[in-house]
Amino acid sequence: MEKTLTIRDLRISFQASGGTVRAVRGVDLDLYQGETLAIVGESGSGKSVTVKAIMGIVSSNQIVEGGTILYRCREKDEWTERDLLRLSRREMRRHINGTHIAMVFQDPMTSLDPTMTIGMQLMEGMIQHLHLSRALVRRRAIELLELVGIPEAEKRMRNYPHQLSGGMRQRVVIAIALSCSPDILICDEPTTALDVTIQAKILELIQEIQRKTGISVIYITHDLGVVAKVADYVAVMYAGRIAEKGTVEDIFYDPRHPYTWGLLSSMPDISDESSERLYTIPGSPPSMVDLPAGDPFAPRNAYALEADYKAEPPMFQISQTHFAASWLLDERAPKVAMPDSLRRRIESMRGGERTDG
Repeated sequence: MEKTLTIRDLRISFQASGGTVRAVRGVDLDLYQGETLAIVGESGSGKSVTVKAIMGIVSSNQIVEGGTILYRCREKDEWTERDLLRLSRREMRRHINGTHIAMVFQDPMTSLDPTMTIGMQLMEGMIQHLHLSRALVRRRAIELLELVGIPEAEKRMRNYPHQLSGGMRQRVVIAIALSCSPDILICDEPTTALDVTIQAKILELIQEIQRKTGISVIYITHDLGVVAKVADYVAVMYAGRIAEKGTVEDIFYDPRHPYTWGLLSSMPDISDESSERLYTIPGSPPSMVDLPAGDPFAPRNAYALEADYKAEPPMFQISQTHFAASWLLDERAPKVAMPDSLRRRIESMRGGERTDG
C-alpha cells in the first residue's frame, strides 16, 4: 500500500491565561491508502488537535512548535508530496480541504448552515472546486445522497437541516465530505450525538463507502467498541503523546502499556458475570500547562517504576507493527504481566473470535 500521510514529531501548544498548554508533544503517525486509523484517548489527550492540524484548522492562540505533516497524492499521473504545515490557510482551503482531505465533525448541526437547503450546501463545494456545470453538480449531489442512504434524495435537496433527523443530518455531512472525492476522510467522533442503532448504521455506511472508493479514514474516538469494529491500525494517545500504537490485533490482544490495559479493562463486559463493578483508571489526566517530571501517566499507574518519575519513556519497538512508550519494556525492567482480569477477557475475546469464525 502507498503511504498517503506521514506525521513526524508534531508539536503544538496554545497560549492560555494560565500559561502554555502543550497539547501535542512529538506525535509520529503514518496512514496508508485504503487504511483505517483510529486515534483513541481521554478528553484532552491531543487527538482532535492532531487531526485539526492535518486540516489546517488553527486557533488564534495556537503555535505549531515543530514537526511535519507530509501528504502524498497522485496529481496528473505523478506522485507529489506537500508538507501541510508549510501551507497557508488560503492554500489549504483552495487546494487541500474538501478536494484531498475532508472532515466529518461530531455534531452535524454545527456543520450545517440552518439557513441553506441541503442541496445548496452539498453543491457549494463542488461548484467551487470541481468547476462543473450546475446541472452536473445537481445530479452528482442527488447521487451522493443516494450513496449515503437517504431516501427520496431529490426531494431532500429542498429540505433544511431542521427538517431532517439526527442520523440523516450526519449522512448529509458525510455526503458533503465525500462530494469532491477526497483521498482522506477524517471522522471526529461522528456517532457521539446519535443513538446506538443509528451509530451502527453510520459506521457501516462509512465502511461501505471506503470499500467502494478506496479512501483512507482516520477516526477520532474514545469508544473502543467503535475501534474494534472499524480500525486496521490504532494509536492510543495520552497527555499529548502516543502511548501505544499497533494493528487492531496488537492493541486488543497484546496490549503492552498500562494505560492501554486500563482503557481495555474499563470496557463493559457482559460475558463476565463475576464482575460487579466497572473498572476505572484512578486519578485524572495531568494539567498540560504544568506536566509532572517523567512519565505523565506515572501518578495513575499502579505499575510505575522509579524511572517513570524521572524521565519520560522512549517508544520501544515490540514488533514490526507494534510500539509502546513504557519503561516496563526496557530490558532492565522487572517482568510485569497485564492484570489477570484483562488477560481472561482477552482470552474470552479470542475464543469468541474463533467460535464466530
